[in-house]
Order: sequence, then C-alpha cells, then structure tokens
Amino acid sequence: MAAHRWGRLDGPAPGGHGGDVSVVVSCPRCAGQVRPPDLMHGESRCVRCGPVAPLHVPEHIDAGIVASVVDRVAAEGGPERPALPLWCPWPLPAGWTVTGVAWAGDEAGGVRATAVACAGPAPLGGGPAELVLVAEEPGVGLGTRFAGVAGPDPGPELTEVLAGPGPGPGHPEHVEPARIRAGGHPTPLWLINSATDRSAYAGEARGMWLHAIAWPASAGHLLAEDVVLHDLTEWTPPELVYGAPSPYLHGGA
Repeated sequence: MAAHRWGRLDGPAPGGHGGDVSVVVSCPRCAGQVRPPDLMHGESRCVRCGPVAPLHVPEHIDAGIVASVVDRVAAEGGPERPALPLWCPWPLPAGWTVTGVAWAGDEAGGVRATAVACAGPAPLGGGPAELVLVAEEPGVGLGTRFAGVAGPDPGPELTEVLAGPGPGPGHPEHVEPARIRAGGHPTPLWLINSATDRSAYAGEARGMWLHAIAWPASAGHLLAEDVVLHDLTEWTPPELVYGAPSPYLHGGA
C-alpha cells in the first residue's frame, strides 16, 4: 500500500479561506510517500520517483475547501507565470457533483498542477461515472498517472496518435478529437492509450497540458457532448453541488 504523509490545510489561505482540514500528501506519479526538503535536498522527493511536485488532496470537499484551494492556486499567479487553471465543467452535467480538488507543488517550486474531480450518472447508463480534469506544467506526471500510462507527460502518446496513419474521416473506426471549450476557447482533446478501466484524453490549454480521464471507459462519451470547462480561479459558481470524495484523487488511480 502506498504510504502518505498527512498534513493540514492550515488557514487562513491567502484569500482568508481555509482552516484545520486534513490533507493527504503523496507523489503525483505513483501515489507513494513524499519526503519534504531537508538539509541535503532542496526539493520534495518520492522514494521511488525522485524529485516531484507533491500532490495535496483535501480529505473532504465543500465550498470552503474549494475556496481555499482557489486562493492558494491564484496566489501563485503573476506577470511572468500565470496561475494554473482549476478546470471544472460548468454548467455541470445533469445529476453531477464536484467530488474533489487537488494541487501539486511545494514552497520551492510553487503550484505546478491542479485537479478537479466530478461524478454523476454515466452518459450511456449503467451506473455512476467519474471525470478527473488535470491542468499541469510539463514533467509533473499527474495526468499520465490517472490515465494509467508511463512517463510524466502525454507527449509520446499524442505523437503516436497524431502521426499514426489511422482510418480517415468517414471510416467506422475513425476517432475525432473531443472538441470542448476551455476558458471560452475551442480545445481539442485526443483519445490516448490508457488502462482498460478508463478512457483518457489529452491536449493543451493556456500553454499547459490538459487531461480528462473518465471512469468507466464508456464514460468518455461525456466528452462527445457540448462540454464547457470553466476556470474556478476566475469565478467559482455558488451553485456548485458537492458529493462524496473522489476515490481516484485519494489513491484509487
């Protein structure tokens, strides 16, 4: 079992939100134990993966926790390094709830990745589904971990998808990219190879990797609909509904 170091979402965060909320700290690439910087090492380190940007997942989810994470992520932004987005479908699909938020980083490197989890009825029926959206800088490895593929970035997977011959338009096996809107801009996401129990898409938005991973695999059909992603750091809708914490953010993937 992966080991975790437990921290606290000690508050208030930069915007005045937050408090004494438990946070799981783990490796973004393998969910393993992370050691903080010390006199010998200036960066956080996973015992298996080496230097990493630690993943922080609040134990619970509600409006106050989302506000605290938004404050922390937004405080990292500046003229030379814009804050990472916290992508969330908005409006949420019918019956869906927000089930978790997370960020990866530390004091030395700042916030380098964010994740938002949502859950609701599967688009094709058959039970519940979950969607995790990840925005990250190159090399973090959070999106590929959720996708169940090797490597810190989806670049090799995307290269294979885009360079491969593949069946052309009109062929029954031709796969079009998911054409969502992220921050008001059309954003293609390409289906990449992933673990068989999920479907994973990857692309780029605001100069960063954007991943969308859905469980079960058939839930990827959600992205065939008119999905609009909104950045919660710009505005957090008060109408957001919250559900039980995501098992995938808490080490289930």
